[in-house]
Amino acid sequence: MHWVQALIVFSIAWWLVFLPSLSIGIESQHESEDGAVAGTEGGAPVAPMLRKKALWATIGAAIITVLAWFIIPMLAPQ
Repeated sequence: MHWVQALIVFSIAWWLVFLPSLSIGIESQHESEDGAVAGTEGGAPVAPMLRKKALWATIGAAIITVLAWFIIPMLAPQ
């Protein structure tokens, strides 16, 4: 696999891991005990934890990319 292909696989895998993880562990302002902050949407998350989710997406995408790096050459015709 060429490094450009690996970069494409990593980018697609990163988004496929990151987007579903956005809803994990989220508590909206109207669900929290503190209540909503004035001037914000009640459904906005209290603590979205984006750095943590981006880190997990990077780790997951790296694992998927490494797996693809080994599997794709096996499937290529010789």
